[in-house]
Amino acid sequence: MVRINRVYTGSGDDGTSSFVDGSRHRKSHPRFEAVGTCDELNSIVGIIRRECADLPNHSDGGSSASINRIQKISAAALDRIQNELFDLGAELACTPQNLPDYMELISQQQCDSLTDEMDAWIENLEPLTSFILPSGTGPEPVIHHARCVTRRLERCLIAIQDDAGDDAVRPEARVYVNRLSDWFFVFARWVTKNLGESETLWTPLAKRIESSNVSAMIKKFHSNERDFENLG
Repeated sequence: MVRINRVYTGSGDDGTSSFVDGSRHRKSHPRFEAVGTCDELNSIVGIIRRECADLPNHSDGGSSASINRIQKISAAALDRIQNELFDLGAELACTPQNLPDYMELISQQQCDSLTDEMDAWIENLEPLTSFILPSGTGPEPVIHHARCVTRRLERCLIAIQDDAGDDAVRPEARVYVNRLSDWFFVFARWVTKNLGESETLWTPLAKRIESSNVSAMIKKFHSNERDFENLG
C-alpha cells in the first residue's frame, strides 16, 4: 500500500530526481520530460471527465439519452485511461531493464482495448471528407488538446530511443501511446455526433473567402459605439 506523509523532501532542490530504480538524474533528462508529459496528459483527461459529467441534460428524450450515453461511456473509459497513464508514467521513470519485478506494465491487451473501442465508435460515424478543426460547445476541444499532448508524449518516447537506443522504451508502451492519440480523435468525433453538433471541417486557403478578414466588422462595431455615445 502506498502511504505518503508529505509531498516535499528537499532532495530535488539540486535539480535532480530519482528514477524508479533509485538512481538520480538531472530533471532535464528525456525520461523526466516523458513522465511530466504523461502527468500533464492525465490532468487534461481529468478535465475531460469533468466536462462530460457537467453536460446539461435536455428535456427532449433523445438528447437526454445521448448525454447520458456520453457520460456513462466517458466515465468508464476515462477512468481506465487515467489509471493506465499513471502506470505508463511509472514505467517511463526507469529503463526497461531496471524495472522492479512487481510493477504491472502496459501490455498488448490495453492496446487492443483502445482499438476495439475505436472500431465500435467508428461504426456510428460518417467517413471524413476533410480534416477537422478542434472545436465544439462541449468537451470536444479539450479532447483534441489531449490528442495533441499524446502526440507530444509519443515524440518524447522517440527522443528517449534516439538518445539511448530502441530498447530504452518497451514496444508496447510506444504502441499504446500511438493508439491513444487516435483514440482521442475518434472519441471527440463520437462525442460531437452524440451532442447533435456538426464537425468543423478545415477549408483550404484557396477556398476561403476574403470576408473572413474581420477588420471591417471591428471598425463597424467601433463606429456603432461612437454613434451610441454621441446620442448622449
